[in-house]
Amino acid sequence: MSRANLLMVADSEHDADMLYAVGMFVSDPFIYLRIDGRSYIVLNDLELDRARRQARHCRVISLTRCAQRLAERKVKVASLAQVIRLLARDKQVKRFFVPATFPYGLAKELRRLGLRLKLKPGSFFPERESKSAEEVKKISAALVMGEVGMAEGIQALKQSKIGPGRKLLYHSVPLTSEKLRSIINTAVLQAGGVALHTIVSCGRRAADPHEDGHGLLRPNQPIIIDIFPRSLKTGYYGDITRTVVKGRASEPVRRLYRTVRRAQEAAFALLREGAKGREVHQSVQGFFAREGYKTGRHNGRMHGFFHGTGHGLGLEIHEPPRISDSVNHVLRAGNVVTVEPGLYYPGIGGVRLEDVALITRGGAKNLTKFEKVLEL
Repeated sequence: MSRANLLMVADSEHDADMLYAVGMFVSDPFIYLRIDGRSYIVLNDLELDRARRQARHCRVISLTRCAQRLAERKVKVASLAQVIRLLARDKQVKRFFVPATFPYGLAKELRRLGLRLKLKPGSFFPERESKSAEEVKKISAALVMGEVGMAEGIQALKQSKIGPGRKLLYHSVPLTSEKLRSIINTAVLQAGGVALHTIVSCGRRAADPHEDGHGLLRPNQPIIIDIFPRSLKTGYYGDITRTVVKGRASEPVRRLYRTVRRAQEAAFALLREGAKGREVHQSVQGFFAREGYKTGRHNGRMHGFFHGTGHGLGLEIHEPPRISDSVNHVLRAGNVVTVEPGLYYPGIGGVRLEDVALITRGGAKNLTKFEKVLEL
């Protein structure tokens, strides 16, 4: 761990670096300092006792007490900047590294008060990329929440009937993307997570990888289900995608599915410590091209494989390292990444399969247990 003096002001509900630093949820912005390798947090009095239980590695400082000390020094307004300068003077610190998300107005005030701030290059906590055994357990638990949602969604599709007008009927009511999404998200919530923007995209809409999906679900068409829940307890994410067909898949869809599954297996075989994400991604691209699936723009729309093969997973749904053409991250033992090749053609729809891999020295361990079945 670097001994550089660090400063953050953010809430830990939405800022992954702050949650990583303190290990507890706080909904309002607060002060975090790391000075000479020791962590300090400044909180309102209502958070103090909880912080002393949940953030034992941090020294917890009362914001009220800081305001009292400033009042004794005739400081009229106990702003966050004044509190930070007070604590910096206590520790004889004049310079901090801050993240790129640091509030601009606060930075201006701190500089006016004589503190020097500098953006920390690269990731604020680069150690976040290598997950501890405890973090892997938390990601796996969030992934199970996604698998619970997937199981409920697929069960609803299995129970649905093919009705007149090429409609799927669930409990005698037309089944829509919105209804299936609510079934999935409710199951995730009951499992202890929250799923936002779950993708349930059918038919030609599935040719757009990030189309949430809306309207009627149809039989005999590919349905992409992509669930990325966040654990309400830990803040860690899971991520899982399956493509299914209620009824009979066409031969073009079956071939897409077989090809994507083989591409995923080939990608897994390349993952290990020292592997370069760009090379893994290019290998998947080359495999698709050799199988006759070209990537490019046709009639104004992209088709083929036009997103990354995978991304890091942890306290953010997308974090380093990436397995894509845009960067050339080198994979390290302890990285947790998704493996999600896909093929998308407007006249057919799309197929995507996504599992989560733990990178080890000798290869990759698949953390995802959920089965892959095309036809229901």
